Amino acid sequence: MGKIGKFISAFCGMKSSQPQPNPKDLTMKAVLFEHFQAPPKVTTVADPTPEPHGVVLKVEATGVCRSDWHGWMGHDSDIELPHIPGHELAGVVAAVGKDVKTWNLGDRVTVPFICGCGACSECHAGHQQVCLHQEQPGFTHWGSFAEYVPIHQADLNVVALPDAMDFATAASLGCRFATSFRAVIDQGKVCAGQWVAVHGCGGVGLSAVMIASAAGANVIGVDLDPAKLSLAKELGAVAAIDGTGDLVEAIKEITKGGAHVSLDALGHPTTMTNSILCLRPRGKHIQVGLMLGDHAAPAIPMPKIVGQEIELLGSHGMQAHRYGAMLDMVESGKLDPARLVGDQISLDAAPEALMNMDKFQSVGATVITRF
Repeated sequence: MGKIGKFISAFCGMKSSQPQPNPKDLTMKAVLFEHFQAPPKVTTVADPTPEPHGVVLKVEATGVCRSDWHGWMGHDSDIELPHIPGHELAGVVAAVGKDVKTWNLGDRVTVPFICGCGACSECHAGHQQVCLHQEQPGFTHWGSFAEYVPIHQADLNVVALPDAMDFATAASLGCRFATSFRAVIDQGKVCAGQWVAVHGCGGVGLSAVMIASAAGANVIGVDLDPAKLSLAKELGAVAAIDGTGDLVEAIKEITKGGAHVSLDALGHPTTMTNSILCLRPRGKHIQVGLMLGDHAAPAIPMPKIVGQEIELLGSHGMQAHRYGAMLDMVESGKLDPARLVGDQISLDAAPEALMNMDKFQSVGATVITRF
């Protein structure tokens, strides 16, 4: 059972293995689904209470992400029903566990979408993004499509927001922007003068375009949507390619031999393959987009990988302790994630937005800001 289920079971005196709404304590508005792929509903459930090492945040903004759609589809084995999705969030500390030392009521904060346990070997090495016992709001426990959300190991996982950053922008950091920052800077080690191809210009891809451009790279954006390609150029891409053509040869021609680093920011066998094939010898492919369900075991162009010594790297979120470097670039003006915020919607509109995430209709990040 997820931790929030334990909170609610203790709070309501229930003994069920799953968190269940209790008519006596229906105090928090939330988006809930009881079956995978069934329409979610806006309902009320019991408020969470913090664990000794955790906090509860009043959610001021939360992103609607394709990862949430994967969860709703049933592609994530950590999810237990009924479930509240949502993992990109920002808000205000509303309750503090007795063992928390860093945070106080009213603090403006955000969190990585992967929260480390603080006790495993990966956490001790500073790699909380691959924690062996990781918690993920909206996956391992109830998430942020709600008025309140619990966060575990707050002293390790919670990040203070700059005073000038609004909540909608902050909510887009936790998954899309921070994931792209780690993919480009920490995994790709992108530097000035390199050619970087970004396949898929949704929230993750556009973030990668902005970050790689800020690092001094020559960025090529690839997508099927002219509006997204136009925004990619506004954010610093030196070229934008329609993904319906022979984009591999187009990239090789523009770069005079292939990209140094290429990212699949969508998560599809076609974009993954194109990302690998467009690289120059000894290039790096970064897999950022999730590939789940029917796409979990795609065919990989191994002759290219072996014959040209291509590196394949995954990128999975970013640790809280690395947020400082990213936020420094935001405060200096080198990065402007506010430009990536798209539609701002109400919690009541979230079920429809979630179910339509596979249609790629929005430009920029859709963020829930009205609860």
